[in-house]
Amino acid sequence: MRAITVDDERPMLAALTNAVSASPDISEVSEFSSCIQAIEWAEKNPIDVAFLDINMRGMGGLALAEKLCALQPECKIVFCTGYTEYALDAIRLHCSAYLVKPITKEAVQKEINFIKGKKNTEKRLQVKCFGNFEVTSKGNLLPFKRSKTMELLAFLIDRKGACVTAKQICAALWEDGTDDGKNQKYLYQLFSDLRATLEAVGASDILQKSSVQYALDTDRIQCDYYDYLLTGKPKFFGEYMTQYSWAEETCALLIANK
Repeated sequence: MRAITVDDERPMLAALTNAVSASPDISEVSEFSSCIQAIEWAEKNPIDVAFLDINMRGMGGLALAEKLCALQPECKIVFCTGYTEYALDAIRLHCSAYLVKPITKEAVQKEINFIKGKKNTEKRLQVKCFGNFEVTSKGNLLPFKRSKTMELLAFLIDRKGACVTAKQICAALWEDGTDDGKNQKYLYQLFSDLRATLEAVGASDILQKSSVQYALDTDRIQCDYYDYLLTGKPKFFGEYMTQYSWAEETCALLIANK
């Protein structure tokens, strides 16, 4: 998880950053002593969780939280303050936690565990496989940088969480098999694009890598194909990821088992 810490008192900021950095679930921490700096960072960089002091000079932590949520709706807010009178305002902003100073590593980790548990129950992507392949997050289409990046995600969706190698992916995405080495090199760029696209909607942890294999966490995906296999709904009318020729095999199996 990528975190930011914001406090306009340097000693408090250092203590907060140390407590957050101590968590094994935090991969990156960026600290800021002003709200404006934090907003400028959030405009260009993905944030999973923000630890904010409330009583700061300028706009203050509550207003900063509103700005961050507008820029990155998936960002979780944890308020860190010595003032309990702000609790009601924090609750109204739907913050994930309200910690009273002094902040300890144990208190930070407890809230991170809560956030992780909540995130693990959320369906971060909504995927339509019947007909044309489409992916949305909270009603908005994912802005894929390349059409091949979208096809890469489609292929991983088709695998239903099973691990696949780069060679298997290349064999599907470039069926003519020409210049396999060049295709594998391009595939790594596609994975980079896919991670960036998923990060933008707070779903980077859906993509999983183990050694030289890749897979998706299907528990975090709402998909008509998966629902159909489990419940028989929605109805299947004989079209499946129609823009991809490699999907014809799955489509044939679905038709045969109707």
